[in-house]
Amino acid sequence: MSIDQTILKLIMDASLIVKMVMAILVLASLASWTLMFIKNSQLKRAQKKLDTFEDRFWSGISLNKLYSDLAQRDDREGLAAIFFNGYHEYARMNKGSTPRQLPIIDTAQRAMRVAEAREMDKLEQNLSFLATVGSTSPYVGLFGTVWGIMNSFLSLSQMQQATLAVVAPGIAEALIATAIGLFAAIPAVIAYNRFADKVDRIAVRYENFREEFMTLLERQVLIKKGEA
Repeated sequence: MSIDQTILKLIMDASLIVKMVMAILVLASLASWTLMFIKNSQLKRAQKKLDTFEDRFWSGISLNKLYSDLAQRDDREGLAAIFFNGYHEYARMNKGSTPRQLPIIDTAQRAMRVAEAREMDKLEQNLSFLATVGSTSPYVGLFGTVWGIMNSFLSLSQMQQATLAVVAPGIAEALIATAIGLFAAIPAVIAYNRFADKVDRIAVRYENFREEFMTLLERQVLIKKGEA
């Protein structure tokens, strides 16, 4: 009998509780792997859009032109959404009157912070699920192992002659639950740390852009005040 067939037989012969634990862990693993692929694609897209927008922003394009182009689109994400919301408030308060520096800058900055928080919430969405799978799966698997070993020793106490061959299958099937728990946890932990690092890097770039953009707006306000 091959090892694969032996493991399959042990799983099929496991108690109901151990089977339920294994099923929960397998489902958690499948869900986490699905989320990994989705989140990896989402972060790659976010980084690509971030690079594209930064290149365009620093290419020397007029802020009014960039704002007008974005106003015609409904798919504003990342820096594009942060810039659009900030410049929208700036243009709205700057229209038709001599600007007052602090109200305009503060209002634009608040709008950008709200947009930034909204974008960061999108990037961080469901990361907590990976953290939960990574931190709890080993304990769930350990619960199945403890339950299986407990049943093995309870059945052993009812036998007149106890041998290792009698309890070995029960202990082996119980240990499989721990193995499945680790199989679910390890990739989830690695993916969470990797994605969290990427999200943090994007957050730093968002914050740096916001500060640099606010400096540009302050210069424009001061120039307009000087001309008024």
